[in-house]
Amino acid sequence: MATEHIENKLKLLPDKPGCYLMKDVNGNVIYVGKSKNLKNRVRSYFKSKQVGRRAELVREIRDFDIITVSSDKESFLLEITLIKKYQPYYNVQLKQGTGYPYIEITNERDPQTRLTSIVHKDHGYYFGPYPNVYAAQATLKFIQKVWPLRRCTGHQGRPCLYYHMGQCLGACFKEVPKSTYDAQIRKIKRFLNGDIAQVKQDLTEKMTQASMDLEFERAAEIRDQLKYIEQTVEKQKIISNDHTQRDIFNFYVDKSWISIQVFFLRQAKLLRRETRLFPLTDTNDPQDAFVSFIAQFYGQRNRVLPKEVLVPAGIDNESLSEVLKVPVRTPQRGQKKALLEMAHDNAKLKLDEKFRLLELGNRKTKGAQKEIFDALGLPYGHRIESFDHSHIQGADPVSALVVFTDGEADKHEYRKYKLKGEVEHQNAADEVGNTREVVRRRYSRLLKEHKKMPDLILMDGGQIQVEACLDVLRNELNVNIPVAGMVKDDHHRTNHLIFGDPTKGEELKLIPLDPKSEGFYLMTRIQDEVHRFAITFHRRTHAKNALSSKLDEIKGIGPKSRNKLLRKFGSLKKIKEASVDELREAGLTLPQAQTVKLSL
Repeated sequence: MATEHIENKLKLLPDKPGCYLMKDVNGNVIYVGKSKNLKNRVRSYFKSKQVGRRAELVREIRDFDIITVSSDKESFLLEITLIKKYQPYYNVQLKQGTGYPYIEITNERDPQTRLTSIVHKDHGYYFGPYPNVYAAQATLKFIQKVWPLRRCTGHQGRPCLYYHMGQCLGACFKEVPKSTYDAQIRKIKRFLNGDIAQVKQDLTEKMTQASMDLEFERAAEIRDQLKYIEQTVEKQKIISNDHTQRDIFNFYVDKSWISIQVFFLRQAKLLRRETRLFPLTDTNDPQDAFVSFIAQFYGQRNRVLPKEVLVPAGIDNESLSEVLKVPVRTPQRGQKKALLEMAHDNAKLKLDEKFRLLELGNRKTKGAQKEIFDALGLPYGHRIESFDHSHIQGADPVSALVVFTDGEADKHEYRKYKLKGEVEHQNAADEVGNTREVVRRRYSRLLKEHKKMPDLILMDGGQIQVEACLDVLRNELNVNIPVAGMVKDDHHRTNHLIFGDPTKGEELKLIPLDPKSEGFYLMTRIQDEVHRFAITFHRRTHAKNALSSKLDEIKGIGPKSRNKLLRKFGSLKKIKEASVDELREAGLTLPQAQTVKLSL
């Protein structure tokens, strides 16, 4: 049911195209959509029966905003901008960077070919992405032998080793004409774009000439290069009649899920493919989610646009072309249409497979998390954060934070904290101090950066830590996040949750969970994970501090020299094993190196 506030806003909606932003109880944007008619589309969320992911969204909506535009194309462009800005939970979310390698021809006076997984906007030429680093390395090695550019660091007054091996044009000791580089680069691009016949002809002629000149080692080397082409490049099935770098997208929708298949065509061959699967929020327009995915896909780092993008019928190709800045086409017949259909069939196969695994997976993740929220009498929340502290008799106190989203560990969101409070023996009061410090630092920062708060905080401890956390949240930060404690029994096994809010006059109560339930299993996973993360961080911090302390005891070794040794060797054992010369290479003077050697 819509609130009175939302009902009043629904009456004011215009019959115009534009974008709408759905917000949760904390004012966070949780979904961005577009429509040709804002009045009809936004009202449909609250006036129709919803199921699946859209029903989840509607349960969380407490407010909405709209932005009107003059055309449907403008609403599409605005939607992409808003999704990029707010990263809403219920829109299609893409994880950053696949890390697949590219071969790059650098944009320099003396260019070079190299492998990279970082794509810069530097007007260099990038070819890929390659399905695995070994294929990319083999191709790069072949290019560097057959069409060398620069392999050294640049001018050094003498020929480098690669020049003597015939794999560098000599920028190390002379000025190489730009025309020479350009000629080589044209050949490299021709090869990468699939012109194998010309390459084989050139290599065969060179091999014949080398044999006639009695340069048999050189002839054998060229023979191996020809063999590389036959065994790796020609062996791949040619599936296109031209050599245009092309990405093909298609999708399949079923049971409110969308499966998207991407084919990467390079050298007239299927170099790689990717599958992405997402639950749909707006089941009326799966094309919108599909187009949004493509726009975000190329908005990521480490993505190079092809020369052409192919999509199925029903997509606004003109608007998508405007966003991507490359042609977006829908083939009507022939080989390209067959490739689109193949992408559609693969998308369907992947989604059918997903459904077979989804029920079991949801029971152990999202279903398990729901059991925890139900036990606490709370509405379902997506994000749980949990803290734990670690120290050795008060030394080097640290705290660690882990995050679980819909029952799965989100390791990119984990955080480590070095705590300021350090005493000879930590007691309950110091545990309270540690809790207050880390909670204050974590959530004051989220408030300052206007980032989304968690739906539940689980403290790895009992009443003392829960009360300390609640006091900081309610009385200092004015934040209303629910807090529960994960309590262990005398055998150090998770026993139950403790929950309530004394700051509001509520008594803390023990909340049991069925030890055989998925919710109990998830709770123990969270507790074990935060404990592991805190202990690991503390061991590293303590070892580093102990090493620093040991070095500080050596006469003549100050903070700068100590840091040089730490950066170079990293451990006391390696410093002990180092020779005087190696210590000097780290930046120490001869007397300092000798002193360290004698002292350790």
